[in-house]
Amino acid sequence: MDSQKVDMFLMSNNKFFPPENLTLIKAQLEKMDDSKFLMINSMSYKDPTMLLIISILAGNIGIDRFMLGETGLGVAKLLTCGGLGIWAIIDWFIIMGKTREINFQRFLQACG
Repeated sequence: MDSQKVDMFLMSNNKFFPPENLTLIKAQLEKMDDSKFLMINSMSYKDPTMLLIISILAGNIGIDRFMLGETGLGVAKLLTCGGLGIWAIIDWFIIMGKTREINFQRFLQACG
């Protein structure tokens, strides 16, 4: 894979992944062929900042967890009104990291 394409991908998508995994992502991208790179480049990743805003506005009813694909936690958060508000506040601090981890897992599955 062309290193210029890899660098461009990393520059435009680095906010979607954990910073400590960017070197692993770069190594994976450099090994893959063009067709797989096009597939990974066309994937849509969840924006951590948008999930934080959704968590602040509607975290008490679990929408943030539903958007991450964690249906069980979303239902639990919905039924407990965000753990009486405590769980919702905790999610404000961890939702961005969780979103980046899920994006990284989706990237690894696509590389697979």
